[in-house]
Amino acid sequence: MKILGKMQRRATIWILDAFKTSLLEGLEAIAGLIPIKSHLQKLTDRSQLQSAALSSNHLIRTLMDNYSDTYAKLSPYSINLLTSHQKTITKGHLIDSNNKLYGVFPAFSPFHPEFNPGSRIVDLFPDHFSFNLSSREKNNKKCSQQLDEITLQLSSSPHTAIVVTDASVKKDIATSISHVHICNHPLTKTVHHAAYVMSTEAELFAIKCGINQACSKKDISKIVVITNSIHTTKKIFNSKSHPYQLHTTAILQELHWFFAKDQNNSVKFWECPSCLKWRLHQVVDKDSKLFIPQPILPSQISWDYCKMINSNNIISQWKMTFQASDGKGKNFLDLVGDNYEDIEPSYIKGGSWLQAFSHLNLLCARTTRAIMNHAPIGEYRLRFFPNEDFKCPCRNYPIESRRHILYDCMRFNGYWNPRRDSLCHFIMFLIANPKAFMFIDNPHSVTSN
Repeated sequence: MKILGKMQRRATIWILDAFKTSLLEGLEAIAGLIPIKSHLQKLTDRSQLQSAALSSNHLIRTLMDNYSDTYAKLSPYSINLLTSHQKTITKGHLIDSNNKLYGVFPAFSPFHPEFNPGSRIVDLFPDHFSFNLSSREKNNKKCSQQLDEITLQLSSSPHTAIVVTDASVKKDIATSISHVHICNHPLTKTVHHAAYVMSTEAELFAIKCGINQACSKKDISKIVVITNSIHTTKKIFNSKSHPYQLHTTAILQELHWFFAKDQNNSVKFWECPSCLKWRLHQVVDKDSKLFIPQPILPSQISWDYCKMINSNNIISQWKMTFQASDGKGKNFLDLVGDNYEDIEPSYIKGGSWLQAFSHLNLLCARTTRAIMNHAPIGEYRLRFFPNEDFKCPCRNYPIESRRHILYDCMRFNGYWNPRRDSLCHFIMFLIANPKAFMFIDNPHSVTSN
């Protein structure tokens, strides 16, 4: 841990060009690097969950409790045969993995026949399905026009089913909705609720219900699935191991039967972003958001949801430690975001601070030094080099402090907005005053850096 801590410290100083005297916890937060201890805990949690991806006859799985099959024959070395006292005193990764998987419903099926090379849909029916992506240009109505044209063209055919799907998640409860239209009339409407699942799983379940309803109708030869999550539909035909195989295998079996029934049968997936507010999808989107979540009894959670919860717990613990600990330094400048709430550490998209000024290296260095109060100013020299001059060059203040530079010093009055506790205005102040928190006399000096 000591070696890893040194490595992390060198990395943050290199990224931010900060002073070597700066405290590590503050640098980690600005750089968007989660502490090493928390990162190792996150990797440990994920490795414990990873055993769920193993096949049921794998040696490790035979030693663990099989929560998904209560009638399965126990191995003579199964953890379930240990007494309560033995389980309490037994330590190890296998015991932790067994406890972690308790309450997580199975999601992996790597050896399902639908994923065997030569038996997959992509091998047997490569021309029976296709994907149509929308344009990513802003204010582009081409996608809406295409959807209107395709629905108008196919709505008169009794052999075509148009499936419109959507899903939403509120308070850990997912709502999956699919509408099936035949001959320009809404035929069926399926609504399903599930707790503790990810939005991707809810989308896949909505697609599964829609395809199942469409395939059950007689004389249907073409199915058009319209969804706002086209990347989710591509997971259906992904034969690699992923935590959505429970849903994809059901869809693949349905499509396998549908394609084998007639060589002219086909499925087309069309992308319809919610921002387009296309008429048929807007109805489904509205229905998915009308549901009001109600408290439910404890139930199993999905593998992907469990991974997200573990990650969120690590981040929450990091935030609490950062606010309560003195490791960031008592002189750390607490700034607020656009919502005027305190900025909290995060490693998403470069972190909460770095994404605001990482486009310029010099600005990044100046901002970091100012936030940490480890900058080439009199306040820093008074603390570490008391024999050097620490007066402000403006001669109106005895100490060149950070607060004096930000609010009072006449040398830096090129930015008028007083809200310099806001990150965006703080950055604008530094841009308007390029000499603030900057080496001036000797920019290559290493006395303080």
